[in-house]
Amino acid sequence: MLHLFTGLEFHTGLMLVLALIFVLIYEAINGFHDTANAVATVIYTRALCSQLAVAISGVFNFLGVLMGGLSVAYTIVHLLPIDLLLNVSSAHSLAMMFSILLAAILWNLGTWYFGLPASSSHTLIGAIIGIALTNTLIIDSSLVQALNIPKLIEIFLSLIISPLVGLILASSIMFFLRRYLSSTKKCYCIHLTPAEREKKDGKCKPPFWTRITLIFSAAGVSFSHGANDGQKGIGLIMLVLIGISPAGFVLNINASSCDISRTRDAVNHFQQYYMKHQDSFIHMIESDNQLIPILASLKTLSADQSDVNIALMTNNQKLNQEKVFQQHKLHYDSSKVLFAINHASLLLKNLDSYETLNTDQRTQVRRLLMCITDIIDKIAKLPETSSIDKHFLLNMRQDLLYTVEYASIWIVIAVALALSLGTMVGWRRVATTIGEKIGKKGMTYAHGLSAQITTALSIGIASYTGMPVSTTHVLSSAVSGTMLVDGGGIQGKTVKNILLAWALTLPTAIILSGSFYWIALKLI
Repeated sequence: MLHLFTGLEFHTGLMLVLALIFVLIYEAINGFHDTANAVATVIYTRALCSQLAVAISGVFNFLGVLMGGLSVAYTIVHLLPIDLLLNVSSAHSLAMMFSILLAAILWNLGTWYFGLPASSSHTLIGAIIGIALTNTLIIDSSLVQALNIPKLIEIFLSLIISPLVGLILASSIMFFLRRYLSSTKKCYCIHLTPAEREKKDGKCKPPFWTRITLIFSAAGVSFSHGANDGQKGIGLIMLVLIGISPAGFVLNINASSCDISRTRDAVNHFQQYYMKHQDSFIHMIESDNQLIPILASLKTLSADQSDVNIALMTNNQKLNQEKVFQQHKLHYDSSKVLFAINHASLLLKNLDSYETLNTDQRTQVRRLLMCITDIIDKIAKLPETSSIDKHFLLNMRQDLLYTVEYASIWIVIAVALALSLGTMVGWRRVATTIGEKIGKKGMTYAHGLSAQITTALSIGIASYTGMPVSTTHVLSSAVSGTMLVDGGGIQGKTVKNILLAWALTLPTAIILSGSFYWIALKLI
């Protein structure tokens, strides 16, 4: 880890350490803020004692981060404006990261203090939007260019739909249990609260199979939470490292020659594909406002190309590249896409290790690959692109970003530890709200079973598909659904407070992060 500080001035290294600490604090708060989602039902149905439930939740959160992949991490990252992503190593990167983290930490702490099950995902997304909007005002660009609109719509839909799915699915499971598992005395006991069963049968623990299901589903919720929310911390740490110490992190320096070859082959394959279908894509590139900052960024690369060529090309390669430039000169005027493809191919040619490139060259490789990837995304969404071509392009996209969208193992372990340790403290406030204050009657075994199964399935699927959803909102909605179907009703005051926190999370996070960012830039 000491290579983090190579070439950094003392105060910059200090800021790097502080930024990493802030990310880990955010993850720890996320842990104890959201732990209640996994432990509330097993504690209030007395399937497990609170200490054991929290310990198991911490362990499975840790495992979820380790095994969850990186799709959610970079889904969050790509909410940032493309110009910020392409120039993340600028002087504004520190201001951006501290603004995002401060806004997320303050709101999460505030909602936790009042016991409100608010969403850490909403908070983080709102903070990122605040940065994007403030950046728009500063550079005087359009709102369309400020945000990755398609990605934002995709995430918003997942955040809105997931609580509805939780409500409907949990209600359906509860309806099934009430209708088909209440006819006999043995089955009917799952519809009792622990206090009711203790009074009636002298037992307060759930029936054996119900208890096993509750424990396993609680572990599943914790694992899914780690896989989903843990990735957000990984993405934030990568942004910090790329912004402050780009030499070691803009690309995966530990990538093998096979990994680099995979990326190089993807560039060459897309070059062939683009040349074959070029005429079909010109109208898309010229009319797409989202590509304006991408194509503008290539002008900077064009200005720097001579230095890179001198460093990387033999005389024959220079002559061949000049022929390519002349051949496609007319197309540069409209899109610069071919320049990006050819230049990336040139930088990667005969390359076995990224360590042989200097910092500027590594940054250029990253920017070019991201530009090409974004163009691939646009082409894949065109109505005239066939399903076979879409599949081909999406596979190509994964290969292009294989050495760009990565995370070192120490980053994953650090986030996993922060999340799991945070899980083991401070869980009681939000758990009390979920277990006691949503429904008018106590939580029965069937309520806990329906809500836990629903949440584990929903968050697990979201993590697999790379969608950042709110564990808090899914479980709260699931518990509300079970109470409504079971006829017990819900406590209006609590639900109103939860909905109010839900409604205020995005605008508050936007205002906080945007204000912090604006102030920070004024002080720079």
